[in-house]
Amino acid sequence: MTDHSALVALLAERSATRGQFVLSSGKQSTFYIDARLTTMSPEGLSIIGPFALSVLEQTGWGIEAVGGLTLGADPISYAISFASAGSDHPLRAFTVRKDVKTHGTGKQVEGPLKPGDRVAVIEDVITTGRSALRAIDAIQKAGGVVIGVLALIDREEGGRQELEKAGFPVVALVKASQIISILQV
Repeated sequence: MTDHSALVALLAERSATRGQFVLSSGKQSTFYIDARLTTMSPEGLSIIGPFALSVLEQTGWGIEAVGGLTLGADPISYAISFASAGSDHPLRAFTVRKDVKTHGTGKQVEGPLKPGDRVAVIEDVITTGRSALRAIDAIQKAGGVVIGVLALIDREEGGRQELEKAGFPVVALVKASQIISILQV
């Protein structure tokens, strides 16, 4: 079984369900993916880190750091960073708060992001692309240079196209249709 097929199967088993849902975008859906049920599990992390790292290397983006909007991007970013530890080009992970911190250093981006870093924004599930655009804005304000977006799952509802229209290439590890095709709910 490939990393891709193992990831699709794990997401279908643990993270996907049918019913009536309101997504964070406000859209109604009969299909919901709680990616955290996979991304926060040992099995999920052990597949996602090396697989996402391999996909990022294939893009040729030449990034130095990975991160995105908390909470969805955090475990994915950390898994990628950990998987890169023994490589020639280890990647640093960071997180983007939903709002600017009102105490301490007042940061919105936490972790070892440096001004000028070439960054891949990490997203757990892309629906409209708005969450990734919020993260991109914060990263750019912190001095990061956003090269592209890596999504765990593309819901195939226009978010990828919105990000690409804004000038950011997108790669997705899995498409929602791939999960739906094996979902046994």
